[in-house]
Amino acid sequence: MRLFDNLHIDFMGKRTTFYIVSSTILLIGLLGIIFKGVQFGIDFKGGSEVALQFDKPVEISTIRAEVDKLGLGNMEVKTYGGSTRILLRTELQEIPKNVLPQVKARIETLIGNIYPGVQKTITDTTSNSVTYSFTDPQTANVISNKLFEAGYQTSKATAEVNNASVIVRLGIADIIKENLSQKFADNPFKVLKEDRVGPKVGKELKRNSVIAVLLSLVAILIYLGFRFKFEFAVGAVIALFHDVLLTLGIFALLYGLIPGFNLEFSITVVAAFLTLIGYSTNDTVIVFDRVREQMKIHKTLSIEENMNHAINKTMSRTIITVFTVIISIIVLLIFGGEVLRSFAFALLIGMITGTYSSVFVASAFVLEYAHRTGKRIQF
Repeated sequence: MRLFDNLHIDFMGKRTTFYIVSSTILLIGLLGIIFKGVQFGIDFKGGSEVALQFDKPVEISTIRAEVDKLGLGNMEVKTYGGSTRILLRTELQEIPKNVLPQVKARIETLIGNIYPGVQKTITDTTSNSVTYSFTDPQTANVISNKLFEAGYQTSKATAEVNNASVIVRLGIADIIKENLSQKFADNPFKVLKEDRVGPKVGKELKRNSVIAVLLSLVAILIYLGFRFKFEFAVGAVIALFHDVLLTLGIFALLYGLIPGFNLEFSITVVAAFLTLIGYSTNDTVIVFDRVREQMKIHKTLSIEENMNHAINKTMSRTIITVFTVIISIIVLLIFGGEVLRSFAFALLIGMITGTYSSVFVASAFVLEYAHRTGKRIQF
């Protein structure tokens, strides 16, 4: 099936209008980045992320109200792939000192329930762990296993046979589990995961993400420079910069405007950016291939006419391709859950801007270059 086979649209003649459109959107997006800033996820700014799985559906407002009482500062509470899954995020990497005694008291109560009157001493305490020493290795092994069954991360202090010490790891999930278990006794839950990212790791991820995007653009510039001509390569890379900046600007602008649709910049969004760079490059290469073919066949026509003919001929393929991809992305956006929402949204914006920029940015740059330099481009 072929659609739009006989188009005769003067795309290049309308390029000035779309210069204004692109410049306006980019300016608004840059103002959003400057004044609102990009909201980075836990991958980049550091913090803790805890995922809970309840047996029965829960009200997000009830969870949020209970979590606010824990003294963990500003904690973000979201649904996570369904009404029985809850995702909690906080910028804390460790338990606050004022809350730590409560967690230790809960652990010691559990130990007392396992072995009433057991003799124990605390040999080491940090913000992330407590080490208990018992009278014999067998007692230590039993208590370690029972605490693990209760949901605590435990390990032996040493690998020796006569080891009688148990290290109990402490995390944000322990506080949440301890408090919510009492409030939701009729709706048991388990901790699916607890991820912690330190600020140093977050900074490294930011730097590596920027490097990955820039290196991909440089590689594309070199590749297209060899495959076509340097001005074509520059036009394609400018179009990619346009796509990335525009998508980033939309992320900054929309954050907080739509309830339940807060878009954070995370590692998955970087993956989406690299994907849209690849898609946009592929679309641009197809247009450039047809432009080169037209210029070889119709050498007497102007570059503007050849470009219009090429774009009109590829429009059927472009519309069908982007339409089928967008359908898949919309399904992912609706049903993919909170975790994939930012990724899907970045792809959705990227697919639209990538198709648009192949015509009105990449091709238009080559045309402007030819007009302003007076250079005749030949293949």
